[in-house]
Amino acid sequence: MLSKNDIKNIKSLEHKKFREEKGLFVAEGHKLVSELTGKFGCVLIAATPQWAEEHRNISAERIETVSQDELKRASMLRTPQDVLAVFHIPAYHTDMATAAKDNIVLALDDVQDPGNLGTIIRIADWFGIKDVFCSKGTADVYNPKAMQATMGAVARVRVHYSDLTGSIRQLPPDIPVYGTFLNGETIYDAALSGNGIIVMGNEGNGISAELEKNVTGRLFIPNWPAGAVTSESLNVAIATAITCSEFRRREF
Repeated sequence: MLSKNDIKNIKSLEHKKFREEKGLFVAEGHKLVSELTGKFGCVLIAATPQWAEEHRNISAERIETVSQDELKRASMLRTPQDVLAVFHIPAYHTDMATAAKDNIVLALDDVQDPGNLGTIIRIADWFGIKDVFCSKGTADVYNPKAMQATMGAVARVRVHYSDLTGSIRQLPPDIPVYGTFLNGETIYDAALSGNGIIVMGNEGNGISAELEKNVTGRLFIPNWPAGAVTSESLNVAIATAITCSEFRRREF
C-alpha cells in the first residue's frame, strides 16, 4: 500500500520545481509504464493486484499493490488507470551538431502547450527522429500532461533543453537549419536535405526573431486552394507532422 507520505511525494511531482529537485517524474497507464520500464530507472510502481499479477516480470526498486482508491488519491489523471510509476529523469549528453550530422533533428522554440510538446515527440518517434532540442521556454516533457501525450515515444526520443539560439549559432555551416514561415518557399518545391535542423516556433508568435536570423531554409506549408481564405495558421504539432512527412518522403 501507499503511505500518506508516498502519495504526497507522488503528487508533488506534478510541479516542475519538485521534479527538478528530486530528478523524478510520474507516468500513468499500462502503455506508458510498459514503454518506459527498462528504458528509464524505475523507483516505484503502484498497481492494482490484477495488473501486478499480469506483469510479474516488470522490475522496479519498489512495487506496491494498491486499491483503485489509493491510485485515485495519487493519480494526476481525471480517470486513474491500473498502474502508476515514478521514474528517474534521464540525462542525455548528445550535442546538436552530432545529432544533426546524419539525421533530421527537431528544435522547439518556446512551444508552451504540454499536449503539443508530447504530440511532437510522438511525431518525431514515428518519423525516426531521435533527438528533439528544446529552448528553456518550451514546456517540460516530464509534465504529466506532456508525458501522457507522448504515448511512450519519449522512451525512444531523446529530449534536450538548452540555449537553443546559442546551440544553433555554433553549428557547422554545412548543417542546414530549416524553419516554417508564412513567407517561405513552398515546402513541396524547396530543396530538402536528409539531415539538419527543423525549427518549430511558439504557438502564438512562431519562431523568435533572434533565432530566425540563423534559419538557412525558409519553408511554407501552402493552404488549398492557393489564395483561398482559410484558418490563419496550423497548430504547431500538425505543422510538424506535415513538415517531417515531406522530409521523409524525399528519402523514398
